[in-house]
Amino acid sequence: MGTPNFAVPILEGLLEAGYDIKAVVTQPDKKVGRKQIVTKTPVKIAAEAHDLKVYQPVKLSGSPELEELMELQADLIVTAAYGQFLPTKFLNSVRIAAVNVHGSLLPKYRGGAPIQYSLLNGDAQTGITIMEMVKKMDAGDMYAQKAIDILPEDTTGSLFDKLSLVGRDLLLETLPKIIDNSIEKVAQDESKVVFSPNISKDQEKISSKLTATQANNLIRALNPDPGAYIEMNGKRLKVWKAEVAEESTNIEPGCLVDNKGRFALSFAGGSVLNLLELQPAGKKAMNVKNFLNGQGSKFVAGERIFD
Repeated sequence: MGTPNFAVPILEGLLEAGYDIKAVVTQPDKKVGRKQIVTKTPVKIAAEAHDLKVYQPVKLSGSPELEELMELQADLIVTAAYGQFLPTKFLNSVRIAAVNVHGSLLPKYRGGAPIQYSLLNGDAQTGITIMEMVKKMDAGDMYAQKAIDILPEDTTGSLFDKLSLVGRDLLLETLPKIIDNSIEKVAQDESKVVFSPNISKDQEKISSKLTATQANNLIRALNPDPGAYIEMNGKRLKVWKAEVAEESTNIEPGCLVDNKGRFALSFAGGSVLNLLELQPAGKKAMNVKNFLNGQGSKFVAGERIFD
């Protein structure tokens, strides 16, 4: 059970290891982009390439698909970023265990956006937890964990790619021990629980109240989707890549520091952020050099640009 690219190596890994996949469950096809083209999920595409049976209930709970899935009497359920709650009766219908591949070091970052929050909060590490599924969100006992370092250039996109492979390998290492009951589960420490709810529309806006480091963390966390933006002259300027400048400034937050060879903005605490890849409203993403040849050249140092 999975939906985005994160889950594809996990499905492929299970197949390559010889597991018999009785069914694949993924979210319904969605309309994507300006042209609203109906698009299959990455997991559906992978499943169809292997001629696997695919289910796509809008809501799993109470659906005819759920009844069919329960009738399979599977040994295991494996979920990886599926995107829906699983009913308790479904979790209880399997012979061995319902297992989740979760993109954080639980109990930190239960919820739908664990990778984004590890970047937002400037964490040094993130990782994968293989855990038992229970009715309460991401609260089950843990079978295994593996940590990786977060690099300065990492984005949510790069961490998704890395963690999907870590998740695949850790799952394949752990599943045989779950099956033969040779692994000991560890309960999560409830006093250390941190939640990571899905990113809201309000969180996408870059505010001058942030430090340059916080703004850069937000940009990295929202790349590649949905993207962080500065509201400039009533229009959105998306920022896909930036770097924290070494110098500080006395210019108040929200102003242009420099647009001669770079596009540098002031943030809280006298910090400065160099914007490296930008996307003006209605245009394609561009590097800062191209931006400075057009829209970026119209501003004057010290001018207030955003709130």
